[in-house]
Amino acid sequence: MMSKKFTDEEALRFHMEPRPGKFDIAASVPMSTQRDLSLAYSPGVAVPCERIFEEPGLAYDYTNKGNLVAVISNGTAVLGLGNLGALASKPVMEGKSVLFKRFADVNSIDIELATEDPDAFCQAVRLMEPTFGGINLEDIKAPECFEIESRLKEEMDIPVFHDDQHGTAVICAAGLINALHLSGKRIEDVRIVLNGAGAAGIACLELLKAMGARHNNCIMCDTKGVIYRGRSEGMNQWKSAHAAATDLRTLEEAMKGADVFLGVSVKGAVTPAMVESMAENPVIFAMANPDPEITPEEAQAVRPDAIVATGRSDYPNQVNNVLGFPYLFRGALDIHARAINDDMKIACARALAELAREDVPDEVALAYGRSLKFGRDYIIPTPFDPRLIWRVPPAVARAGMDTGVARRPIVDMEGYTRSLQARMDPTSSILQSLFARARVRQARMIFAEGDDIRVLKAAIAYVREGLGEAAVIGREADVRQKLAAEGLEDSIGLIEIVNAANTEHLETYKSHLYGRLQRKGYDRADVHRMAARDRHVFSACMLAHGHGDAMVTGATRKSAHVLDQINMVFDARATDGAVGITAVIRGNRIVLIADTLVHEWPDQEDLANIAERAAAVARGLGLEPRVAFVSFSTFGYPVSERAEKMHLAPGILDKRGVDFEYDGEMTVDVALNADVLTQYPFCRLSGPANILVVPARHSASISVKLMQEIGGATIIGPILTGVGKPIQVASSNMGASDILNMAVIAACDMG
Repeated sequence: MMSKKFTDEEALRFHMEPRPGKFDIAASVPMSTQRDLSLAYSPGVAVPCERIFEEPGLAYDYTNKGNLVAVISNGTAVLGLGNLGALASKPVMEGKSVLFKRFADVNSIDIELATEDPDAFCQAVRLMEPTFGGINLEDIKAPECFEIESRLKEEMDIPVFHDDQHGTAVICAAGLINALHLSGKRIEDVRIVLNGAGAAGIACLELLKAMGARHNNCIMCDTKGVIYRGRSEGMNQWKSAHAAATDLRTLEEAMKGADVFLGVSVKGAVTPAMVESMAENPVIFAMANPDPEITPEEAQAVRPDAIVATGRSDYPNQVNNVLGFPYLFRGALDIHARAINDDMKIACARALAELAREDVPDEVALAYGRSLKFGRDYIIPTPFDPRLIWRVPPAVARAGMDTGVARRPIVDMEGYTRSLQARMDPTSSILQSLFARARVRQARMIFAEGDDIRVLKAAIAYVREGLGEAAVIGREADVRQKLAAEGLEDSIGLIEIVNAANTEHLETYKSHLYGRLQRKGYDRADVHRMAARDRHVFSACMLAHGHGDAMVTGATRKSAHVLDQINMVFDARATDGAVGITAVIRGNRIVLIADTLVHEWPDQEDLANIAERAAAVARGLGLEPRVAFVSFSTFGYPVSERAEKMHLAPGILDKRGVDFEYDGEMTVDVALNADVLTQYPFCRLSGPANILVVPARHSASISVKLMQEIGGATIIGPILTGVGKPIQVASSNMGASDILNMAVIAACDMG
């Protein structure tokens, strides 16, 4: 397991709140009226039941079978924790289920079977075949996992996939395709040494042999050394299948002259001397977790020509199973596949390899804060790449159709690809992108309201997530008391507690404030009270003097009051160019609404400024801006004085020559509905708007809160921009996670 970025108490609370567990079951059809209930259950269900009885394949049309995967385990090999049993494995299996949903929109149910008997296990899984479109086996110890998967694949007519084996193998294969490409070598010719003859190691070697690696060129090692023909100690039928005709007996001997090393074993299994003895341009996949067999630094110190991958996210070239299993099942489910075969796994690996060779989208580069380009440090795509969902499943589906395992082949592959592009909720990818950028920036974050436990939790999480340093404004005794009450007293060392009493800069802050406010009716006593007692003003002074890189506040006060206090130090008024932009996310749509924070009643010039600010934020989120100036009228009808400024604002942008799409005025349905938009062929928007500039702050507030409360939208923001320093204003109803998100947005400094 990776090193923890949280306390045990935080992990337990995450699994307990807002309800125990990690997912709910939600109806996908209306369930409001008696008619709805009659259609959903009796007597309406009789009709599809009869149709399925007559033609079983219709179950994929009339039930959720075609998008439902079971994650099944008996808990005999839970992560790195060993045999914890079925019940204790349930949190892991729930987690795997939500990964299916998050990355590929595959519905998944976890099932824990209380048996270590392979016969009983197989019987139980086999009896559930009518329910599911696929089976993902998880955390089953070797060698039973081989027997179980093999039997179920033979006995069931739906895909059965043991991710601990094949997930690692697929991503390993994808990386190796590109590593060999860069090294100028062919898989048929290279000598491969694998250390770790468990489920993942055996699957890796089997898949590479299916791709062309020669048996005699592959050496497998375990804790007792090389697996060679004639060896009897520690052998089983699965190891024996890979026994080599060789005189080599140790890993050290096998590594001499090897082109490729694959490790799924333990930290320190490989020494620099072993790496030094490898062939020219060696490929080293040290995939042991949490610590690799040898670190990239150690390997490249003796062999600068080495291409190195690990299982860790803090090194380049992470071999991450989440790049594989969601998309493999997505493609398999969409052709109603009977199995996931080697050709489909190879197609997945090749699609991943091809994707890594292409130009990386701007939003992915933004996420990492650096340019990502195919080469020795980028041979595998990142989980942030939005193209995975529509590039990998079609390749898997084609391979399934070509090899005859598809019950229902896809006729319109282009249409299928488009449907995948529209399928995913953008919330997670946006937030993950922002978190990755924040980790690169390592901003020292000022949390202004250390008197609130939500803020303290957010500050601790900010540090634990590796985002940077956290300075909390508060009194140490109060902070300690609040953390102790939550069982977090051991976390106090992660944050710096700052206040007027313990800073050496108070006089500097007061002098700065007095210079700004002396002609606005404030005397030195007023300035002292503000600097020494008001946390918002004090925090803003810290930021203004470079004693922090960014600031988040607003969790305990109304936003209007917070902005007034910030204005004592910065120019955060409407007349100074400040704008608040809120991201509203619902389903697979994201729309920015502006201004939601600063401008009470903007005129046409203000509206044009707001549009420009919003476009910059959109690009910061990885979106290409399309701005609609929205009103109750559309392109001049009905005529109203209230709509005139919305009509004039696009003309101002015309004169400025901005580089994004915009038009207006228009109603919201014209702006957001592609079909309605076609009624106005002269409109300059190439598609539905993703930025709505609204007439006033009250209409913005109504729109956002209505979408949040009635529409079930996810809200990010408001994002404050145009202040000159990165400041974000949280709202009083936010929890610790939301405040952390606002801190991350501040760290990313969107202008």
